[in-house]
Amino acid sequence: MAIGRAAYRSPARAPTPRGLPVSAAVRLRALDGLPEPENPLAASTDDARTLSVALFARLRALDKGTPEHAYVRNTLVELNLSLVKFGARRFRGRPEPTEDIVQVGTIGLIKAIDRFDPDRGVEFSAFALPTIVGEMKRFFRDTGWAVRVPRRLQELRIDLAKASDALEQQAGHRPHRAELAERLDLTEEEVAEGELASHAYTTHSLDAPVGGEDDERAPRGTTGRHTAVDEPAYELIEDLDSLRPLLDRLDERDRLILSLRFGEELTQAEIGRRVGLSQMHVSRILARILGELRDGLLEDGATAEETAG
Repeated sequence: MAIGRAAYRSPARAPTPRGLPVSAAVRLRALDGLPEPENPLAASTDDARTLSVALFARLRALDKGTPEHAYVRNTLVELNLSLVKFGARRFRGRPEPTEDIVQVGTIGLIKAIDRFDPDRGVEFSAFALPTIVGEMKRFFRDTGWAVRVPRRLQELRIDLAKASDALEQQAGHRPHRAELAERLDLTEEEVAEGELASHAYTTHSLDAPVGGEDDERAPRGTTGRHTAVDEPAYELIEDLDSLRPLLDRLDERDRLILSLRFGEELTQAEIGRRVGLSQMHVSRILARILGELRDGLLEDGATAEETAG
């Protein structure tokens, strides 16, 4: 296993993850000869990826609930925390503290570790990121409201916002309540209920001046401010834009294999027959390509943060 020696020390002398009181004997039994990172949080991306593969195999061999299983699981969490930080950067513009977003994302990382099946041939980062980001979005959905309202009204608020924007583009004016009701196949009373609930998303000071937007549907005594709705397509566009220069750096064969795997959704064996390689060779090439793309995205994100700072 090609792992940098400088980042590792003997398991008998290594510090325990997050200061947990794990004995040297437990660590030795848990790792079963695998090298232990001196500081998992500071491990390089390549070392973290390589050691994670071995640790996932070791995790499956250990019984749940044992100190050895808990130790390997904790080490996997620390080695892959960079995925949580990468996912959290997507939500830098939100009002919630970054620490809270990272904490919620870590819960998603733990869930991904518990559910991950190495035999499926998928790289852990590709499996874990949707789970991590999904946990963050669930956190925003459940805690972003200033006043708690039923889930039905939360979803109605989103539907009203989308319908309102679409009708405004078509008619050139803010739609009336009757137009929204017809568009969504609702009664005007249901639309009114959704509009009223939408004002629970954010609160305003009682000392704030009355007036603002010219909106006949805004309740008296408020500014009638509307809250933007998240558009998932923007994240996809941003991700594709970030990937484009990284894909351009790949050679023709790598781009072909990537296209066959994720464009035509062929299996590794089918790709091997198409390009004249063995299934194992295709698997190694895909792992290398995905690793290079992930490293490139992480490096670009870190550079952007340093530039902004």
